[in-house]
Amino acid sequence: MNQERLIGLLLAPHVSEKSTRTAESNRQFVFKVVSDATKPEIKGAVELMFSVQVSAVRVCNVKGKVKRAGRMQGRRSNWKKAYVTLKPGHDINFMGPQ
Repeated sequence: MNQERLIGLLLAPHVSEKSTRTAESNRQFVFKVVSDATKPEIKGAVELMFSVQVSAVRVCNVKGKVKRAGRMQGRRSNWKKAYVTLKPGHDINFMGPQ
């Protein structure tokens, strides 16, 4: 796989109450990824960037919400979310060394 593509695949970690709970209990981490990303590409990108071993990847397409301000109505963009499960003994620390 192309390393430049893998590096640009992960847009950001998705931080929410649900993602924090799954990270603590199931060793799953949630990332916002580009919309045309595939499961093998996401696995390769996480292993390349964080030096961990991935056991499973699940993806979810999130529909953009309809928002309005007065009479003006708009829509947020659709995006893709990836749930990455790590093998035992591996962990990702977003806060850095402590």
